[in-house]
Amino acid sequence: MTTTIGRAAASAFAGEMLGALGVAEFDPKGAVGTKFLELVCAMPGVNCYDLMASLTAFRRGVITKYDHGSSAANMAAYGQSSPPEYHMSNIPHHLPLLLCYGGGDMLSDVKDVQLLLNDLSNHDAADKLVAQLVKEYAHLDFVMGVNAKQVVYDGLIAFFDKHS
Repeated sequence: MTTTIGRAAASAFAGEMLGALGVAEFDPKGAVGTKFLELVCAMPGVNCYDLMASLTAFRRGVITKYDHGSSAANMAAYGQSSPPEYHMSNIPHHLPLLLCYGGGDMLSDVKDVQLLLNDLSNHDAADKLVAQLVKEYAHLDFVMGVNAKQVVYDGLIAFFDKHS
């Protein structure tokens, strides 16, 4: 992740955030930590497992499976002391992929998408890997944009129809 806001969000630990709010000590297993995680995980659309995996990946600069927090736990889950990396270049070349991204997205900016597209450059055919930049869109516009149906979803359905 190359954006400033994305790096800041990924680097911010819950303890640091609570410290800024005046909580002097953060014990993730204590009452404050438990309440903080309950509040975050209760938010509609928040999957804490995915959130933690994403933050871990952003901090390391690589995309990995979930880090269970200890060498022993990772060894039990994966047969190795650290979580295995996902290599985007290993995505099957025949698999159709449509990547839509926004020019105003502060979480996944154009540079990030270009890094991903470079990893996917060996895809079989031009119609199997389609990238759509919507310059005026930010992160949530893809879900909440008043014209998202016309700008994004009509093309998405056409892509699915073509490759089904």
